[in-house]
Amino acid sequence: MCGVVGIVSAKPVNQALYNALTVMQHRGQDAAGIVTWSDEGGLEQRKCNGLVRDVFRHRHMIRLKGNVGIAHVRYPTAGGSKSSEAQPFYVNSPYGICLAHNGNLTNHDELADLLIRQDRRHLNTSSDSEVLLNVLAHELQIRVNGRPTADNIFDAVEAVHKRCTGGYAVVAMIIGFGVIAFRDPNGIRPLVLGERDADGRKDYMVASESVALDVLQFSRLRDVHPGECVFIENDGVLHCRPFNGETRHTPCIFEYVYFARPDSILDDLSVYKARLRMGEQLAGKIVRDFPEHDIDVVIPIPDTSRTSALQVAYHLGVKYREGFIKNRYIGRTFIMPGQAERARSVRRKLNAIDLEFRNKNVLLVDDSIVRGTTSRQIIKLAREAGAKKVYFASAAPPVRYPNVYGIDMPAACELIANGRSVDEIEKLIGADRLIYQDLHGLIRSVRHDNSAISEFDTSCFSGEYVTGDVTEEYLHELETRRNDAAKQSRQPRKKQESKVVAL
Repeated sequence: MCGVVGIVSAKPVNQALYNALTVMQHRGQDAAGIVTWSDEGGLEQRKCNGLVRDVFRHRHMIRLKGNVGIAHVRYPTAGGSKSSEAQPFYVNSPYGICLAHNGNLTNHDELADLLIRQDRRHLNTSSDSEVLLNVLAHELQIRVNGRPTADNIFDAVEAVHKRCTGGYAVVAMIIGFGVIAFRDPNGIRPLVLGERDADGRKDYMVASESVALDVLQFSRLRDVHPGECVFIENDGVLHCRPFNGETRHTPCIFEYVYFARPDSILDDLSVYKARLRMGEQLAGKIVRDFPEHDIDVVIPIPDTSRTSALQVAYHLGVKYREGFIKNRYIGRTFIMPGQAERARSVRRKLNAIDLEFRNKNVLLVDDSIVRGTTSRQIIKLAREAGAKKVYFASAAPPVRYPNVYGIDMPAACELIANGRSVDEIEKLIGADRLIYQDLHGLIRSVRHDNSAISEFDTSCFSGEYVTGDVTEEYLHELETRRNDAAKQSRQPRKKQESKVVAL
């Protein structure tokens, strides 16, 4: 999962892009990048592995001049954890185009081969974002002779949709002309459009989450529709065109379970309200499956499960307590590269308050259980703190299948629920009892009565892939290429800072 942002403003955008990335840091901690453009200085970029606060120093920020720019925070799904794969990417033909991407292309290999053999384009990395960039550049090149128009750009993006499959949300900057943004025809990955008044004109912004708009005081206009393309000229003129082809609005439900911030609104659905309802549904499941429970206290696994855990405690009529203190300077374990690193980080990240556990029957509530590493370690912490019994509840159903649309769950063998019953998982993580949310309960929690969304991408729970092109062969190849062992073998022995390039 990654975070993208693009801004066209009447004022310099370097600080605004930086601030937007900091509030979307939860979407990727591997690398960060900003590219800006100005009439006087041309194109400037800074990108490197690391957190936003570490990648951008004062000397970098003062070089990022201009009122137009795009930015990206990344964690590695396709490709590897290398500085050369930090985004945005750049090509100089036909105009000079920079692109940042959130998601994953399911036909990456086929596209890469066609780009090299047929379109005569060179690829420097294994990233599908570079493939997307070159597909866009090629489609623009064959349609435009001279200055591109909004219609040229829209036609090129429609061609991109016809060639690319998977989940993707894209921001791109055509040097000297403006910023474009588009979303896959299934609307799997989120993208939000906002505006604000500035010096007698409108500033426009697109971002992965509405919270990025909030922090910069942009009003949320709406979500970018599935397949839609938005083009913002450098002088602030906004153009939009819906996709001419077939669309199917199926946003990723895992955004609401774990990835998105609770203060974000995605596809007109409040993440916070969705998580409240997850807690209500989970409490109902606990009452049905465990009617004679002896739970003394409900304790959340910080941070994303707090909202659900509050509702669970309320509806069960038991105490809610904060039993774990989190070290804010440790990254999210789920998106850390490597199982060993995830396991080591749990103890560095969480510390138990013994008084809340000693001689109590504790219900721990988490948003989901993916690999089981964190759950197992946390249950062990609770027992060491003196808990008599440790029950565990997940606000999401069992994650049994790989996610192929941009979430780092590519290897079924690494998912604790794959091929296992709930009883088997319960024993593996060491819980006295394990309770999962039902899939229909999760869907009901996220979708509310006035939502136009009729379905979600639930592939990691259901094994149903909305793009219709995911085969067993593809999943096997993906698992071979992107399991933890394969990722670790591609890591450089020593990470070196990428050069600052003035393009």
